[in-house]
Amino acid sequence: MASHNDFDYWLCPDQLFENGLLQDRRALGITEGKVEAVKAQDALPQNANLKRVAGIISPGFVDLQVNGGGGVLLNATPTAEAMWTIAKAHRQFGTTALLPTVITDHPDILGKAAQAALTAFGKNGVCGLHIEGPHISQQRRGTHNAGHIRPLDDMTLNSVDKLCMAKIPVMITLAPEIVPPEHIAKLVKMGAVVSIGHSEAGPADITAARLAGARCFTHLFNAMSPMQGRDPGVTGTAILSSSYVGIICDGIHVADDMVALALRARPEPNLTFLVSDAMPTIGGPPQFDLYGENIKLDQGRLINAEGSLAGAHTTLAAGIRRLVSNLHIPVQTALKMAISVPCAVMGLDLDRLQGQRIDALVHLNAQGGYAGPVSKMNPPKKP
Repeated sequence: MASHNDFDYWLCPDQLFENGLLQDRRALGITEGKVEAVKAQDALPQNANLKRVAGIISPGFVDLQVNGGGGVLLNATPTAEAMWTIAKAHRQFGTTALLPTVITDHPDILGKAAQAALTAFGKNGVCGLHIEGPHISQQRRGTHNAGHIRPLDDMTLNSVDKLCMAKIPVMITLAPEIVPPEHIAKLVKMGAVVSIGHSEAGPADITAARLAGARCFTHLFNAMSPMQGRDPGVTGTAILSSSYVGIICDGIHVADDMVALALRARPEPNLTFLVSDAMPTIGGPPQFDLYGENIKLDQGRLINAEGSLAGAHTTLAAGIRRLVSNLHIPVQTALKMAISVPCAVMGLDLDRLQGQRIDALVHLNAQGGYAGPVSKMNPPKKP
């Protein structure tokens, strides 16, 4: 076993977030840019080489729904290089792992995105692929192109199977009124995480989908039938379910009060996670083309020609800050929603600190505000 002095230095924050818990006075033993040990600060010898840090050290954020970044939209450029550009853009804001997301489009676009994921996976924080559509409701399509919405087809099945056979995590958002339960079960058997979204399914279809293995809902409140006095809709059903639920917390897609209501109404903790649904404007110019139409950033909103929202201009760092400052959610809970829960959804092991490189760690202030990457901190000089 290595002694305390075998490390380059010990990183000593006020608090450490690991495995879903904020812990006081913990230290990270760093050697050649990698976390080799996690110990109590009180157990370190007086002569240990220390780097004290105010605030919180945490694994980077994990975003399961990212359409673009750095001026690049995955649908427009379904390549490995595009995925890496998107991931690098989000890394500036603390997201160190993500699922590039391909939305409803021509079948060839999905095929190219799946092939790109085979190359991009495991590099620059790309940890899988999210296929959002095209097997969704026309009535709840949102900004998705109506002309490309279709029943489940061989292109999707073959793409999912190819990725799952290569052990690459896949999430697929679909509407259970469009995709029957036997096909959902087939996707689940392949290894995909099936998420219900862009849907106005009734209770029977949702129940059948969940029994078939669907275990998630996509961007709560958005592109799904709303709650009403005599009908919970997909929204109310999602909130009351024991399934995982993603939510955009930017004050635009969902009002803060509705986020708070949903979190309080969930039947169990650790089921709700943050997503950004981010577009190319994160780390890029304030406009981009989607389906040949110009989308512009206007006072924090991405608007198409119809005046409808077209994705989001936000990050998980902004979502955490909003949860803590506006909704008074504990920092530990907010970090779980951005790290531990999305890891659990996709079966990722990214919220453990030991074994990680410091370029996958982030620094936050005591209120959960993103302060920058740990890799940018100057290590202490060796004595």
